[in-house]
Amino acid sequence: MPQNRRPLIAGNWKMNGLKADGQALAKALGEQMRAESDPVFDMLVCPPFTLIANVGEIINGSGIALGAQDCHPADKGAHTADISAAMLRDLGCQFVIVGHSERRTDHGEMDQEVKAKAEAAQASDLTAIICIGETEHQRDDGKTFDVVKTQLTGSLPNSSDSSNTVIAYEPVWAIGTGRTPSTDEVQEVHALIRDGLSQALGDDQAAAVRVLYGGSMKPENASELIALPDVDGGLIGGASLKAEDFWAIAESCT
Repeated sequence: MPQNRRPLIAGNWKMNGLKADGQALAKALGEQMRAESDPVFDMLVCPPFTLIANVGEIINGSGIALGAQDCHPADKGAHTADISAAMLRDLGCQFVIVGHSERRTDHGEMDQEVKAKAEAAQASDLTAIICIGETEHQRDDGKTFDVVKTQLTGSLPNSSDSSNTVIAYEPVWAIGTGRTPSTDEVQEVHALIRDGLSQALGDDQAAAVRVLYGGSMKPENASELIALPDVDGGLIGGASLKAEDFWAIAESCT
């Protein structure tokens, strides 16, 4: 990846972890980050809502950023069980994931709703990590490029720039399966995303926005993925739940 884009290693804990689990994981990562004299990467953890405040206290001052896994488009109101971007910011969050494939699949979220959530995040001074990617069926039908371009265009707010937006490409068929596309395939899609960002935001902003890979990145394959020209880190699921694995991925940036 180019030197003007600092790698971001983001952990999506999903619906995992009770209080003790979250504390132990946050403590281990915080200790390692504090011991790192000059990290060449940014690190982010996105715990479930129940752990955000507690994890935030533990990693405070370590250099690890705090994020959430979703937000509601509205600032407040009668939306039972939902959480607004303003609430997340009030808890100390700096990032929020929107449009993750599991939200798109489990909750039927479409591009328009993802865009609204990203707009709400940006308005609350959060960086939106906008997730896009094709299913196995779409890939087999040769629709990867069309799906990725459509989702990017439909999910990206007009207010987006490199200071408030990160894109995560997650081939849905590779999430949690242990399967990954070839490095050539990953780079091809990331280059397509970069081109789409250029059309939407202009060349300068497109060159500065970080584009993460999010499909079964693990210590064994992180180095070759992060070395690709248009891969700027990873959105890590399962491997982010083990401090040693997550840290090993981060060290792949060196």
